[in-house]
Amino acid sequence: QVQLVESGGGLVQAGGSLRLSCAASGRTFGTDSMGWFRQAPGKERDFVAHITWSGVNTYYADSVKGRFTISRDNAKNTVYLQMNSLKPEDTAVYYCALKRNYNSNYIPKMAYEYNYWGQGTQVTVSS
Repeated sequence: QVQLVESGGGLVQAGGSLRLSCAASGRTFGTDSMGWFRQAPGKERDFVAHITWSGVNTYYADSVKGRFTISRDNAKNTVYLQMNSLKPEDTAVYYCALKRNYNSNYIPKMAYEYNYWGQGTQVTVSS
């Protein structure tokens, strides 16, 4: 089992920045990968970013590319999402997720592809 705990959400003005953290505990492996998703009220849970275990390979949704950066510190079992130039449309609950047995031939962008989820952290961007 794996437990994921997000933190770092909050209220910020448009153009501001936040850094989300996701601390993992339990049995994690070098074949795991991590993703960030977000869900606005009344909408589906959308893919935001993905990172491999090594941290070398990252991938972003077009809507956040150039503004968000995903990274990880395996010594701390923590994944980060640095969010800059925030917009009101970035307002959502942000979730981190872990995928077992990641296959490097594709990017898992669907929520059902991930095996473990955190409880989410609210990000609100005011205009």
